[in-house]
Amino acid sequence: MANAALRLTTLAEELLGAPLPVRLRAWDGSESGPPDAPTLIIRNRRALRRLLWKPGELGLARGWVAGEIDVEGDLYAALDRLAGFIWERGDDDPEDRVHPLLDPRMRSVGRKLVEIAGPWPPPPPPPEETRRRRGTSHTKRRDKQAISHHYDVGNDFYELVLGPSMVYSCAYWDDTPGFTLEDAQRDKLDLVCRKLALREGDRLLDVGCGWGSMAIHAAREYGARVVGVTLSREQAAFARKRIAEEGLTDRIEIRVQDYRDVRDGPFDAISSIGMAEHVGSVRYREYADDLHALLKEGGRLLNHQIARRPEKDEDQYHIDEFIDAYVFPDGELAPVGRTVSILEEAGFEVRDVESIREHYALTLRRWVANLESRWAEAVRATSPGRARVWRLYMAASAVSFERNRIGVNQVLAVKTPEGGASGLPARSRTWKG
Repeated sequence: MANAALRLTTLAEELLGAPLPVRLRAWDGSESGPPDAPTLIIRNRRALRRLLWKPGELGLARGWVAGEIDVEGDLYAALDRLAGFIWERGDDDPEDRVHPLLDPRMRSVGRKLVEIAGPWPPPPPPPEETRRRRGTSHTKRRDKQAISHHYDVGNDFYELVLGPSMVYSCAYWDDTPGFTLEDAQRDKLDLVCRKLALREGDRLLDVGCGWGSMAIHAAREYGARVVGVTLSREQAAFARKRIAEEGLTDRIEIRVQDYRDVRDGPFDAISSIGMAEHVGSVRYREYADDLHALLKEGGRLLNHQIARRPEKDEDQYHIDEFIDAYVFPDGELAPVGRTVSILEEAGFEVRDVESIREHYALTLRRWVANLESRWAEAVRATSPGRARVWRLYMAASAVSFERNRIGVNQVLAVKTPEGGASGLPARSRTWKG
């Protein structure tokens, strides 16, 4: 097939109704498109068959994970240029859109693409994709399976990506020269502790405690007594080892436990950092009710959570296909307004909401740099496909935060007693304990 890149570029521009914003290199070595743009490489025609069977994000992701699609040049620039075609094709309901190949006007384009793509059927999905899930979403059993898929990739892999801080959530950055990822994660943990007004002897529940970083910081720096819960056995084992090395076993208990099974409240404070995205819209009120019940009167909740932008029809809840299949099975994002409303419906008084959206883009770029600088080790720790999943996921997420497609917010809420005294400082924005 002569000049496959030119043929594909021409067909793509007919489908999209606009010039292709990246350069294209096909499996036959041919190239087409703007010479100064990042190059999208299609190494094998199998990638086209994936796109024909799963148009859009999931088909592209399968080709990427399988190594059939790649980018030469600046990955962020390529994703930024493609964002308008992959994610931002207008405000209409994605489920109401007709794929261009099904449009009668585009049938000739479709026939040509089928001719280029080669023999059917499509190849099977790469093995890193989530297998068929059974039962109702967000039950305890299924949540445990979803958490295991994401977090039990291997502690060695996460150490390569996250660095010494072992914090897998948005850091809190400063403009100070030489400010590192570890500095930013330390400052984020300290910000959470200060917002919660932690004091010596306070009892803290850390929901979704990860590898123990928040628990260690709260116990070591503020004298808190901490219970951390996670559904990942690998995380729990790693956290317990760190806690023993810090000499904090008398102050911190790590449990492999669902937060819905915690029965030994009340707590003075609860931190939930990057965990609520796993809860699901159908369970979010239950989540808020459970945390409210676990706090003493005057107790504080710091809910640190990624948010999406509101949609026209909020009764329709859309899942990101790539993230659901490869990264966070059953993960869901809600607008921050819905989160605030549900927390207040559960009885909380919301006292502060802080957006730190740009901070997450910076964090993700550092994680991607860590992964790329130790790529061979990362592949050995997992698999080539899994390492490619994480590189694409984190780079695309950084672009999404930068383009304001998604955000991240810290919501401080209080279980205010009937008398109305919240117990917070008069000028709480100074975040003094």
